[in-house]
Amino acid sequence: MAAMEAAADAVLAAASRAFCGPAAVFIQIQGCLICLTLGLGWAVAALVRKKEIRRMRRRIVDGNSFAFLCDDVNELEHSVQEKLPRVSVIMPLKGFGEHNLQNWRTQITSLYGGPLEFLFVVESKDDPAYHAVSRLIAEYKDKLEAKVVVAGLSTTCSQKIHNQLIGVEKMHKDSKYVLFLDDDVRLHPGTIGALTKEMEKNPEIFIQTGYPLDLPSGSLGSYCIYEYHMPCSIGFATGGKTFFLWGGCMMMHADDFRQDLYGVVSGLRDGGYSDDMTLAAIAGQHKRLISSPPVAVFPHPLSSDLSFSRYWNYLRKQTFVLESYVSKVNWMMNRALFASHCYLSWGFVWPYIMALVHVVVALRAPYSEIVKDASNSSCELVSMWNLTKVEIQLCNMLSPEGPKVSLGSYNWGLVFIAVLVDNFLYPISAFRSHFSQSINWSGIRYHLKDGKISKIERENKLKYTDLGGKHLYGKRTYPSKTSLLGYLSRTVAQWHQPKKYDV
Repeated sequence: MAAMEAAADAVLAAASRAFCGPAAVFIQIQGCLICLTLGLGWAVAALVRKKEIRRMRRRIVDGNSFAFLCDDVNELEHSVQEKLPRVSVIMPLKGFGEHNLQNWRTQITSLYGGPLEFLFVVESKDDPAYHAVSRLIAEYKDKLEAKVVVAGLSTTCSQKIHNQLIGVEKMHKDSKYVLFLDDDVRLHPGTIGALTKEMEKNPEIFIQTGYPLDLPSGSLGSYCIYEYHMPCSIGFATGGKTFFLWGGCMMMHADDFRQDLYGVVSGLRDGGYSDDMTLAAIAGQHKRLISSPPVAVFPHPLSSDLSFSRYWNYLRKQTFVLESYVSKVNWMMNRALFASHCYLSWGFVWPYIMALVHVVVALRAPYSEIVKDASNSSCELVSMWNLTKVEIQLCNMLSPEGPKVSLGSYNWGLVFIAVLVDNFLYPISAFRSHFSQSINWSGIRYHLKDGKISKIERENKLKYTDLGGKHLYGKRTYPSKTSLLGYLSRTVAQWHQPKKYDV
């Protein structure tokens, strides 16, 4: 036993000495720079969102009590509303979960004044979403132009893309714009109007998009997903032109699909796995504009029982998209993203591992020189907190009658842990995706070859989707016993967090 302790002490001492060398100092400085860059990005993103909040408040002071809908109250005149273009909203559905009904209600009760149709697209009538959304449509049948479309099984692309393309085929012949929404997006009353207004103002826009504001449910897995999305949110808080695209909200010209402009239909249909990555690659290849208006930020409540294993599968899906591509240039861009994201993730985590080694050494040898490492995360967490606070304010102003989102529901201790866990696991997930070339997405396993789907297997083993915890195959079943990690993370959350957010 003493020999083992001596060996462990020797290893710790060697590691501590190594972590004090020039290379270690470089890694720690690099970690600081990564944190500072993230903090600066979130600070700039918060300024963009704050600018929109100030604009809305000025309009309210000037007498426009409908500032959450439009810039000028005269835009609500019937003579203006009747000239608005027709929009088709297409929502591919899969399963039914705790937040779906509330999300769907926010979508179909939009206050857009022009002609509007909703197409809910499911794989089959056996999907629990089919009956749930059919009942919702029946509830609003006299006030709503909506229908459920059964798409059938996909054979050449992902099921989501297949559902989207079937929805495009079924949309109204007079629709000028098509809006693709994920079924877990909670819209604001004026979202569709704001997106349409920007499209009308600037016909050069190829795609308009937005981004979610995750509302963690209390588990470590939900905070890891929140942390994963937050760095990406910087690219969407530009108030205009961006190079990023989120598949949960994409408005495009309907004629682009009717004419298969730039191969948008064929590029998605023939082996497409990720709708947003494919369309972003097409936009970049043809130098078309992607825009993200400042009001396009959407509350995204996560499942109350989101386990760590479901977070891991979600992360696998996110890294797997880098294995799909539509052109050689797209492949090179994905490789660059793969390498840079892996490098930066572990470049962020390693300083903390070094600090942990120094702490352990200090505890084992109290009479040795104590190595002190300053924390790199303080400015980053403050900046993340600030952006989250501003986006919550904006969401509450854009949905004045909806459930209020509260910053008090966030556990910032778990956020810090999630930052380290997510950045540590991302490269592992990315390498596994690269070497496996297959992924299980909501009970369907997709295999890639040369960047496109080459084989589809329906395993039907999963009972729930990853983020929303939606039931995929009918009657509810209770989850198996939770892991010790999941239990501990929920215990910490409940101790620190007085009330979790729910809608």
